[in-house]
Amino acid sequence: MSRIQPRFEQLARAGRKGLIPYIAAGDPSPETTVPLMQALVRAGADFIELGVPFSDPMADGPVIQRAVERAIRNGVGLVQTLELARQFRATDADTPVVLMGYANPIERMGQGAFAAAAAAAGVDGVLVVDYPPEECGDFAALLKAQGIDPIFLLAPTSPRERIERVAQLASGWVYYVSLKGTTGAGHLNVDSVAAALPAIREKVKLPIGVGFGIRDAASARAVAAVADAVVIGARVIQAIEDAPAERKIDAAGEFVASIRAALDAKEVAR
Repeated sequence: MSRIQPRFEQLARAGRKGLIPYIAAGDPSPETTVPLMQALVRAGADFIELGVPFSDPMADGPVIQRAVERAIRNGVGLVQTLELARQFRATDADTPVVLMGYANPIERMGQGAFAAAAAAAGVDGVLVVDYPPEECGDFAALLKAQGIDPIFLLAPTSPRERIERVAQLASGWVYYVSLKGTTGAGHLNVDSVAAALPAIREKVKLPIGVGFGIRDAASARAVAAVADAVVIGARVIQAIEDAPAERKIDAAGEFVASIRAALDAKEVAR
């Protein structure tokens, strides 16, 4: 079993909502990635979503695209991302790490080789944006055989058949994309999210994390009222990007700490 289910169980017992910040491996540099992950944990992150740099990140908006481009220029790809995950795991035995990326690098490595390497690096979950669940049975089985949770995206446009397929394959948690668009978009409608989740929960008996469009404490709190976890990426990357070199890690930690405080406020529905 990965660390994901026990962490969600721990959160539920405490009456708290999960916080899942995203960063791109290798941004702003390979040397700062592990210290950055450690800072996010100190700031209150319950999970770390570690992006695997890829040249065509179709689901990501301009902020994360820039981070991925910087990481690629820094020489970071899938192999290097796994090594960074391994280095983090050597310092932190508890925090679940989810890799988020795209199919091409995994196909080049080979699905079986990737699953084994991810397990050896201490990875707990894998989300591949462009592996549709309808074609993902074998890959999900390879991950589960290594004790890794296959995590899938659901969206406002997901038909009933896809929700049912995700219910069959997924473990750990399910990522609900809160809007039609890319990461960092600013038109989050929490009422629409709240209306969509009950139909998903009827089929999917896993925690639901909601991401895309969550930009600040207010939107994080609103989403936390209806979801089990909040995923926030573009604004974390923006905080890193905007800070001077000597402040990048601190700036990311301070931003995540502000979201943690918002999620823990008494006004958040449990």
